[in-house]
Order: sequence, then structure tokens, then C-alpha cells
Amino acid sequence: MEDRLKALAEEARRELSGAPDAGAVETARVKYLGKKGELSKVLGGMGKLSPTERRALGEVANSVKDEVERLLADATGRVQDAALEAELHGPKLDVTLPGRGRPPGRRHPVSRTLDEVVRVFARLGFEVATGPEVELDFYNFQALNFLDDHPARDTQDTFFVDPAWLAKRPSSPVLLRTHTSPVQVRAMLGRKPPLRIVVPGRVYRRDSDITHTPMFHQVEGLLVDRDVTFGELKGTLSAFATAFFGKGIKTRFRPSFFPFTEPSAEVDITCVICSGKGCRVCKGSGWLEVLGAGMVHPNVFKSVRYDSADVTGFAFGLGIERLTMLKYAIDDLRLMFENDARFLEQF
Repeated sequence: MEDRLKALAEEARRELSGAPDAGAVETARVKYLGKKGELSKVLGGMGKLSPTERRALGEVANSVKDEVERLLADATGRVQDAALEAELHGPKLDVTLPGRGRPPGRRHPVSRTLDEVVRVFARLGFEVATGPEVELDFYNFQALNFLDDHPARDTQDTFFVDPAWLAKRPSSPVLLRTHTSPVQVRAMLGRKPPLRIVVPGRVYRRDSDITHTPMFHQVEGLLVDRDVTFGELKGTLSAFATAFFGKGIKTRFRPSFFPFTEPSAEVDITCVICSGKGCRVCKGSGWLEVLGAGMVHPNVFKSVRYDSADVTGFAFGLGIERLTMLKYAIDDLRLMFENDARFLEQF
């Protein structure tokens, strides 16, 4: 066994002295020092030797191992130096050639629209509030006056973190928020009126087609103070429409229903494509629906411990993708989520 160890050392010297590249050095390392290498094979038979013989053979084995490691280090340094030398004497790099330019990126149209909406409301005196996207049922539904059997609380409409929780009927299931209104609840619970906020962010619903995606963006607003009127709501949203779409845009309010506002309204603007004359986009009506709004329901104030006899308020919500499609004449909502450079570079 001692002779075999010395033979291995001699074999390693010959092989590594002529190793042409790093790959050959690595192959030699595995061959001699790997778990199944030659040195391990020889040492595998030491169990049959006496303690004195094992001790003597161990000294030889350590010496051989040290020598092989030294040879590997020398060979590694040599092939690295040779590779560097070959690179230095290889083809010259002409640093005077012009660089290869990369096309500049563009802000996503949804981000552009979201920022512009927030800027408009900031000029109207609203501050930005944010909150978690993974939300509790209390903030997302219960405090906003959604009845227990409301369709929005079904798994076919809402992404629950664990639908099995519904069968257990927990006090407040965990879900992906379906609107940014939960932030309004959190803000009212944490602050006293007056309150004037807008809440931009991502929301999630089980819906996907040419005009809907499972994830989309909203900006919702809330104003609470003494003697707030529906007229102030109309004035605020009309001012927003003019600032965002330009002069000449008119608004109209149609009665509607939302659990968290009463009275409630859908808000339309004159069609930005045909200027209200009637076209395919507005289906000949001359109007386009852009947002929902209303006066905050007394039950919502009750949930956040506000006295509805002392304060009133209004709330509104608008879909950013909807506004983006109108502002940039985009006919398919899915284009905004496919990350196609040909589409994005237009902005």
C-alpha cells in the first residue's frame, strides 16, 4: 500500500506537469483527491492493518496528499497565467468603436396614469394613504356595510387566502383586498376628522377577459368633515375630470348602489373619442362611465366610531386601467400586462 501511494504521487506529478487547462487540473483533482478518487481507494484497505502499520501508512498518505494539493495549486496558477497571457496576446479590442446603444425604457402607461391621478387630487388638497394588499374581512367587507350574503364575499368573486376558513366561519377571514377602501376604514379608525385622503394601489378579483384582469389598480378617495355635501362631491369630481381629460369635459351623475355609500352614483364623462357626439366606443350615447361615488353610509361611520350626526363625508373610486384605456386609446386591457416592448415603447 505504501508503494501504491508513492506511485500515485509520481503519477500525479507527471499528469499535472502537463495539464493544458483548468479543466484538466479539475479532472486530476477529482481523480486523486475526490471521494471516490485513487487516494481514497488505497486508504480504504487500512482497516486490515495493525495500529502500528496504520500509523506509519497514515503518515505516508498525508505526505502524498500534501504533495498532490501542492501540485494542483501550482498547476492551477500555471494554467491561469497561460490563459491570461493568451488573452493579452489575442485579438486587440478597439476601444474607439462606438458602443452598442440600448433603447431607453418607458414608464408603463398604468404607472403614468396612476401618478397623474394622484397629482390632480393632491392639488385638490388630498393626501395619499396606503395599506396592506392582504387584508382582513372586517376592513374589506364588514366595516364597509357589506351584508354577510353579499356576492362579493363568495369565493367565485374574491381571492381568499384559505377558502377552507369559510367553512370554519372565522371572525375575519384573510383575503386579497378587492378594493382600496379598507385603507379608508383603517385611516378613520386611526384618525379623527377632518380627513381628506386618496388611496392608490393594487386590488384583486376573480375576473379575466378583454376588459378585466385578476389584478388591477384603483384610486379611491375619502373626505370627512362637518357639513360635507353631495354638491362638494360633484364639484370635486368635475374638477378632476377637467384636470385629467382637459377642458370641455362634462360630467353627469346617475343613481346607483354601493353598500358603503348612500346616496350612490355612477359618474360619466363626455366621450373622449367623439367629444360627446356618439361613436362605437360610447355606443352612440356620447357618455363614458369612469367612476363610482356617493356619500359615506352611516353604518360605515358607526363601524369606525364616527358620529354620523356630527360629521358627513363622501367617497369615490376609479379604475386606473379604465382611465388609461380612455386616455391612450387602448382597446384591449390585456396589452397592459403582457410586457410587450413594442407596446410599451409607444409611451
